[in-house]
Formats: sequence, C-alpha cells, structure tokens
Amino acid sequence: MLTRMRSSWKTVKAIPNKVGQFVARAISRIFGLNDDNYPATGAQPFEGEPAKEKHF
Repeated sequence: MLTRMRSSWKTVKAIPNKVGQFVARAISRIFGLNDDNYPATGAQPFEGEPAKEKHF
C-alpha cells in the first residue's frame, strides 16, 4: 500500500514537468527557425474563370 502511494505521488509530481515540456516544445516549434523545404515558387497567376455573381 505504501509503495503504491509513493508511486502515485511520483506520478502526480511529474505531471507539471511533462506539461511544461509539452508547452515549451510547442512554443519552440511555433517561434523557432523555419524548417520547411518548400521550393521558392513566387506569385502564381490566376488561371480560372472569374465569378459572374457575387456570393455574399
């Protein structure tokens, strides 16, 4: 019983640390350096037909 309580207490104490790591990783991904490997395509011309009516 005592070992189960100690194990539960360790788990409860570890939760804020895991949440903090999760948030820190998310922030570093959002505001970190860009790791996209997309080609530089520039502006793309419109090749479709314009709408005859406004839909709003």
